[in-house]
Amino acid sequence: MLEQLFTDVYEKFKLDFYRSIFKGLEDREATLTPLEILCVEVINAMERPTIKELTDFMETSQANMAYRVSNLIKKDYIKKIQSKEDKREYYLEPTERFYKYYSIRTQYINTVINRVSENFPEDEISTLSEILETMSNQLMPEVTDFINSLKSKQAED
Repeated sequence: MLEQLFTDVYEKFKLDFYRSIFKGLEDREATLTPLEILCVEVINAMERPTIKELTDFMETSQANMAYRVSNLIKKDYIKKIQSKEDKREYYLEPTERFYKYYSIRTQYINTVINRVSENFPEDEISTLSEILETMSNQLMPEVTDFINSLKSKQAED
């Protein structure tokens, strides 16, 4: 029961996101391929990864990732920021153009959160928050540990 409910919620968030993206294509040309969308989403979630860190996380070849990153730079969705400590290293950051696209993604999340706030008492919302925090910080170590190691490395730079 819990697995199915969680899957249903996850799928509905994804479906709304995909619908929003396609709805927006009527007014503009499609500028990102599906793989580029995934790539830029991961770059944003990883918070300033290097190409090597991104390659390691995505478990793909350096050449493949360099090609994807190059296309995203050309399309102005990400930029490379040179490390102050090691001039050979560059961090990847989303651009303003990405954040305009990204706002489409967060609209439905905000709508649902507002509805949760309107329909549940504060103690139940607090319990839900605790569950989500535990899920994010403790029950997803495959992703959380990788992201935390990046943040520690970046704090040292």
